[in-house]
Amino acid sequence: MAKISFQQALEQIVILDSRYSIDAYQFMKEALDFTTKILKKNSSKNPAPQHITGQELLEGIRIYTLKQYGPMGKTLLEYWGLRQCEDFGQIVFNLVNLGVFGKTESDSLEDFKKGYDFDEAFVKPFLPEERRTSIVTLKTRKNLKNKKVRSNKKKDNASKAPKL
Repeated sequence: MAKISFQQALEQIVILDSRYSIDAYQFMKEALDFTTKILKKNSSKNPAPQHITGQELLEGIRIYTLKQYGPMGKTLLEYWGLRQCEDFGQIVFNLVNLGVFGKTESDSLEDFKKGYDFDEAFVKPFLPEERRTSIVTLKTRKNLKNKKVRSNKKKDNASKAPKL
């Protein structure tokens, strides 16, 4: 079997799985390279290439996205079809299945399901200090408010119902 280029591999993958753009795969390669460099730099005792776990890659992706794209990071990821950490895992395993990336016996898609919330990882770092209370708290308040509005609409509709 002839070795194919990274670009050829991406073209094949997006035909088989169109959930993510070619840019998402290119981003993943860049994020993996970034993570590898960071891990090598931090473990100068062992210069040999080392396997990167799913959790290490997720942290590398987070840091790379923040440094490379700043406040636009989450928007770009979503534009490329990446909405949760499991999407990163899907891309990695698509590349593994085509022989572009390698894996060990212990690697699985489950490693990426234990990731982070995209708002917490990519939006919160750029919020003003007074708004950093917690995006999760803000989401919870919004959900409660939406439930209250729906409940009030039901009451209004019930009072407008004709009486028999």
